[in-house]
Amino acid sequence: MRSLSIAATGMLAQQLNVEVISNNIANMNTTAYKRQRADFQDLLYQNVERIGANSADSGEIVPSGIQIGLGVKAGNVYRITEQGNFLNTGNSIDVAIQGRGFLEVELPNGDQGYTRSGALQMSPNGELVTADGYLLTPSITIPQDSEDIFINKTGEVQVKISGQVDPTIVGQMQLSTFFNEAGLEAIGDNLFLETPASGPASTGVAGSAGFGTLLQGFLETSNVNPVNEITSLITAQRAYEMNSKVIQASDEMLSVTSNLR
Repeated sequence: MRSLSIAATGMLAQQLNVEVISNNIANMNTTAYKRQRADFQDLLYQNVERIGANSADSGEIVPSGIQIGLGVKAGNVYRITEQGNFLNTGNSIDVAIQGRGFLEVELPNGDQGYTRSGALQMSPNGELVTADGYLLTPSITIPQDSEDIFINKTGEVQVKISGQVDPTIVGQMQLSTFFNEAGLEAIGDNLFLETPASGPASTGVAGSAGFGTLLQGFLETSNVNPVNEITSLITAQRAYEMNSKVIQASDEMLSVTSNLR
């Protein structure tokens, strides 16, 4: 019976759906996390009677035919890149990206990583780094005798040095954008890698055309909506149960058939 294998594909699809939803809920407090959604596609169809075939020698055509679907499969798991909310941290080296763009960081293997998490810290040498110690690109060093740090909307970093009246510019943050942000490869630690699907990075100054702005003292929160995720979880659970009912019904039908005398 086809229904056994068809319902099995439905259960596997809903299992994947629940896994994606659970990852969203687990990251609802992760800085700048972008929620994901599973997309599904129907499988191949078996043509018992092909549409448009001639039903007689006189040329009559079958108007609809008989096609039996063979189930469902996962099409893709895509990332929804809408803006999260902003959390005021009061930390002078925390920055939130308002609009499009990623901060570029240098990974230990020399590759370039990209992140929207602006929870920055300082290395022992005074360089701005991520929570894992990865350097920002371009590198920005804060002098040891700095009394205060200012980061404006365009990413210009200024410091107030003891004994000086005017602030000193010590660096310029840059943002990178992609044609297809959903095509970036997530590698954990709030980091992404460029892929052929994302297209090459376009680097520029925050606030210029096509780039967002920076907000000092804030962090972008996750864009996960707990109410929507729980609703989706309930729907996936019910769909899983209904597919299991189909398997149970198919099993009972086979049992009746095997007991015929």
